[in-house]
Amino acid sequence: QVQLVESGGGVVQAGDSLRLSCAPSARTFSSYTMGWFHQAPGQEREFLGHIRWSDGRTYYVESKKGQFTISRDNAKNTVYLQMYSLKPEDTAVYYCAASPYSAPTTEYEYDYWGQGTQVTVSS
Repeated sequence: QVQLVESGGGVVQAGDSLRLSCAPSARTFSSYTMGWFHQAPGQEREFLGHIRWSDGRTYYVESKKGQFTISRDNAKNTVYLQMYSLKPEDTAVYYCAASPYSAPTTEYEYDYWGQGTQVTVSS
């Protein structure tokens, strides 16, 4: 069974940076688009942005432009979510996911999901 394994979550202070990683456990997703989502307590899961493995093209929701950066390392078969200037409202479980579509922005377009990693930002 294919799994996406996330890591890098934790507790940080407001203003800190944090980098999350996402690596498939059993296959490569070279033709897929890798997305990042987060889900705050009591809230719906929200799309943050994505990156295409094939060309590295990225897309971000407007509210996260400049604060979040998504990248990939082909040699390590890993996708990253670099977060800067974290705020308490960024506290959430962060998920990576894989989609066969080229520009997926909704969770319904993603076929594979990680288990999530908790990020807590204290004030």
